[in-house]
Amino acid sequence: MGRTLPILLTLALAGCGGEGSAARAQDEARDDRERPERFATPPIGQRLELSASEWRRRLTPAEFRVLREQGTEPAFSGRFHDHHARGTYRCAGCGAPLFHSAQKFESGTGWPSFWRPIEEGRVARESDTSAGMERTEVHCARCGGHLGHVFDDGPEPTGLRYCINSASLDFEAERR
Repeated sequence: MGRTLPILLTLALAGCGGEGSAARAQDEARDDRERPERFATPPIGQRLELSASEWRRRLTPAEFRVLREQGTEPAFSGRFHDHHARGTYRCAGCGAPLFHSAQKFESGTGWPSFWRPIEEGRVARESDTSAGMERTEVHCARCGGHLGHVFDDGPEPTGLRYCINSASLDFEAERR
């Protein structure tokens, strides 16, 4: 067991094997252009509410687990943790614009990190004590999908780190 534990920890942190890599492969294989209904949603400011079966039809299993069941993908396993293109990160559930690449930074945590949302009111906050500690969970304000958590150890000017699951995001590249 002495050598097995470090190997298992390394695999878990790297997202190798198990649900993390399968979810990543599934997310990377999905082409958002094949699902135009994703962006056929109410205008910003109107709440999108669907039944669990409707969400299951609309989302991949990895997206459903994160967005609707408050799951967390393994560190360094998501498609956006090391993503550097310019554009807008949207909610994978409803298409609402949430973050811009200009506010993304390298936190070293293994999840995409942003120092502020694209606009006030796009991300809702809620107290979370599920992991035996006090944290602030963040949700998409339009559909209520779980995004991740926000911490007060980010860069200036806000000092915040929005630590977001890649499975909760889609990306729209800027057009040149």
